[in-house]
Amino acid sequence: MNATMAQAINQALALEMRRDERVVLLGEDVGKDGGVFRVTDGLVDAFGRERVIDTPLAESAAVGAAIGMTALGLRPIVEIQFMGFIFPAFNQIVAHVARLRNRTRGRFPVPLVIRTPYGAGVRALEHHSESTEALFCHIPGLTVAVPSTPYDAKGLLASAVRSDDPVILLEPTRLYRSGRQEIPDEAYEVPLGRARIVREGTDLTIVAWGAMVPVAEKAAVLAEEKGWSAEIIDLRTLSPMDREAVTGSVKKTGRALVVHEAPKTCGLGAEIAALVGETALLSLKAPVLRVTGWDITPPLPKSEDRYYPNPERVLRAVRRLMEF
Repeated sequence: MNATMAQAINQALALEMRRDERVVLLGEDVGKDGGVFRVTDGLVDAFGRERVIDTPLAESAAVGAAIGMTALGLRPIVEIQFMGFIFPAFNQIVAHVARLRNRTRGRFPVPLVIRTPYGAGVRALEHHSESTEALFCHIPGLTVAVPSTPYDAKGLLASAVRSDDPVILLEPTRLYRSGRQEIPDEAYEVPLGRARIVREGTDLTIVAWGAMVPVAEKAAVLAEEKGWSAEIIDLRTLSPMDREAVTGSVKKTGRALVVHEAPKTCGLGAEIAALVGETALLSLKAPVLRVTGWDITPPLPKSEDRYYPNPERVLRAVRRLMEF
């Protein structure tokens, strides 16, 4: 199947619901309207309103109800319309979703998936363009995954649904329909916690995820024209992070650059820089650099291009690294 990311996620949802009748889908407009990005289109017709449930505009209630569903043996998937709307449910996620297995000493697992579009790139206002993944990576008990391709989106979602622990799947809005990829028609899993080497290189390592992976790829092509070979690591799972993949690549190349669209201060790039400093310091030929969004609320659509990291900004950072 030649699919967009939105189609790949839709297919994964259908396959998992068909495979396991305990899987239910709930969220705002996921049924009749097929979701704000039409990712759940057609699922209510295929599985009925008892398994594809339109909820009120109450994120905390949706996540809270899903916690109860897991206690009854169901495997719910909650869709939050935009990542900027997830904060009303933050208490449920941090105080209960992430802690219930530990609180009950393993008696009550939480096989819950929370899906949400995230990030800039579609000229939406604040709350619709947030990239706050670091908040959730800081919470023990949560797995946080981000696909950058249709193949990974389908496989990561399948792994998330089958996991007995809660998974937050962040879906880059910019990539929902920006390209297509051949994916298998049957179900498959992409392992959680394992990064992907997008491109091999010898001079520097670029670590990215989600919509920043295509940006990094374009920058690597520009760098190659100047004689610099960039290796690109797509984390795919932000927490738990594939530390070995990052460390191994930086030890090989001697230089590290992190690209993310979230604000720079306390972003995940700082954690990656610390990891490199702790595990590959003696291999470094230059300081670890970051290309990120700015420390501001996502701006109005007219200014989005100035906020969003682009290949040219990444290339400037590559040049700085190579000049050390």
